Amino acid sequence: MEYFFRFTNTQILFLLLFSVTVFVLLRLKWFRYPVYNYSLGSVLKTHKFVSRHKRRTFFLLLRFFVLVSIACLIGRPQLVDSRSSQLVEGIDMIVVLDVSGSMQFCDYGKEKSSRIEAAKQEAIRFIKKRMHDPIGLVIFGKDAVSRCPITADKNILVSIVKDLKIGSIDPDGTVLSLGILTAANRLKNSKSKSKVIIVLTDGDPSPNDESPDVAIEVAKRMGIKIYTVGIGSDKDKFVSHPFYGPVRMQKVNKALLTKIARETGGRFFLAENQKDMRQIYDTINQLEKTEYETDVFSNYKELFMPFLWVVFLFVFLEIILSSLIWFGI
Repeated sequence: MEYFFRFTNTQILFLLLFSVTVFVLLRLKWFRYPVYNYSLGSVLKTHKFVSRHKRRTFFLLLRFFVLVSIACLIGRPQLVDSRSSQLVEGIDMIVVLDVSGSMQFCDYGKEKSSRIEAAKQEAIRFIKKRMHDPIGLVIFGKDAVSRCPITADKNILVSIVKDLKIGSIDPDGTVLSLGILTAANRLKNSKSKSKVIIVLTDGDPSPNDESPDVAIEVAKRMGIKIYTVGIGSDKDKFVSHPFYGPVRMQKVNKALLTKIARETGGRFFLAENQKDMRQIYDTINQLEKTEYETDVFSNYKELFMPFLWVVFLFVFLEIILSSLIWFGI
């Protein structure tokens, strides 16, 4: 473990410290306490019957430290462990997303949004909810590509999902099994007791795909549970094309997706609209969890409360001294 101290809002901190310093210097230079003349005052001073107490200087320093502590508090102090291992609760998972050409159909839900946009929106919502789960992303069309390795950095993963679009890879194909095998390859070094693949697709595998039995066997041997989500419908539907008229849409291969899920210990879901997809993700979100130790880069510990207690201590000290000890001086 390597620890170091830092302030997050350094610009604000420097501005406040500069302001406090300027204020103190101006006070020392221009501010003067009122002076009262008394009869025989010079005689008492000559015979050293009077003394000058340091309480004003002490209170000035005390208030200066209060202002500095408040400035540090606003600067957001943190103790950073640049490399640590911590016990987290979660599972390793890969989202496998179909980006073939049929995913561009704008027939999804009442809003008539495209299938890919609905899938992306709900995937992002799901990723943000799984705070401690390392998640990766695989996309497939004519080919399968590991778009993001398993990571705990949700900001990077969400950014990658947002940038996905039809055409990110060749959309003329649906290599479903190859997508699953690519995801399994990413999970081969996982130390988690629970490993999950979530597959979202809207059609049949294309002829250049691997055999589904191979993907199922690999997943079973690696202890990977596969949840399959069919996007669209398993019935015949048509969409109106501006040039070709009614065009038959690709059906969800319910039998194949059910087989993949059932034989690996997962479940098959059919999402005919965005509401269905959200409910499916919420169901998957209730998966079993397991505790394991994982490397976390830059573990931040907020130091707000210690600095706040310092401020309270200085203020309390001034109140006690001015009210009970030096009140008559």
